[in-house]
Amino acid sequence: MFKTLKSAAIGIVTLGLISGSCSVANAAETITLKLHHLLSPLSFSHVGMLVPWADKVMKESGGRLNIEIYPSMQLGGRPPQLADQARDGVVDIVWTLPGYTPGRFTTTEVFELPFMHTNTTATNLALNDYVKNHGDEYKDYKLISLFVHPGNVFQSHNPIRNADDIKGMKIRTPTRTGGWMIEAMGATPVGAPVPKIPEMLSKKIVDAVLIPYEVAMPLKIYEMVDYHTTLDSPAVKRINTSTFMIAMNKAKYESLPSDLQKVIDNNSGDNIARWLGKIWEGSEAPGEAKAAESGELIVMSASETAKLRAMTEGPVTERWIGEMNKNGYDGRALVNEARALLDKYSK
Repeated sequence: MFKTLKSAAIGIVTLGLISGSCSVANAAETITLKLHHLLSPLSFSHVGMLVPWADKVMKESGGRLNIEIYPSMQLGGRPPQLADQARDGVVDIVWTLPGYTPGRFTTTEVFELPFMHTNTTATNLALNDYVKNHGDEYKDYKLISLFVHPGNVFQSHNPIRNADDIKGMKIRTPTRTGGWMIEAMGATPVGAPVPKIPEMLSKKIVDAVLIPYEVAMPLKIYEMVDYHTTLDSPAVKRINTSTFMIAMNKAKYESLPSDLQKVIDNNSGDNIARWLGKIWEGSEAPGEAKAAESGELIVMSASETAKLRAMTEGPVTERWIGEMNKNGYDGRALVNEARALLDKYSK
């Protein structure tokens, strides 16, 4: 009888040790997250943003999170499908533009309207506040960040010195509001994701593109166009910007232990908005220098900039307000809220 009890006790202890070992192993298990994006491994978005962000997350997780980054759509699909890939769990995290899926993420388009954007950090902070009130369109995701680039530059085959020079051009744009703006300038919008730009310029499918200097650098746009135009305006040097998002599959995030969720949270939203603003503002100089070496940097005069503003700001903003009103929003209230937040953070 004693031997039986002793054997049972040993068995219980052994099971306990095995169970404890499994718990320790599970606690220390490395969780791999796949991060997918559209640009090359040489792009600033990869080297200067996503790699440092992933490294920081992995370090703060104590090695329990491993983030594998797949650039250039290596996991398949096309850039407009990235948002669906994250939502549906095809991948764990994506970096993309909400504007690549027109009509889905409409409330945050307000920051892409002409002459709305002032500086990158201020817009990032305003966006983070704004989406706390109007984030329903992102409810299917763990939203890591919404942010903007420093603003679009006209990069063209022919010089753009005056507002009227744009009329009749075919101009590439990534978003529907960008398309409306191009139409308001008397030009024809051509929608396409960034990787299509070199082909479109080299084959003269478009006369110009609206992109920042940063993304023009890895695409070698400076070898394809001779003119690069910004604006002469007290607060606004670039006609508009584009909104980006880093988004995670919601179920994957919720499956993480609470301490690892906190690591993600600590590297999301307000916690990285200023950092993103700083690095993206700093990303423009190399591309601008390359453009200056091979082409002409044009600053549209204040009077011509005012003409361009009159052609675009009011008409496009009112069109957006009308579209939002049709979808049950108070479009004008959203514009006023965004402007108030931008004013707050631009001071």
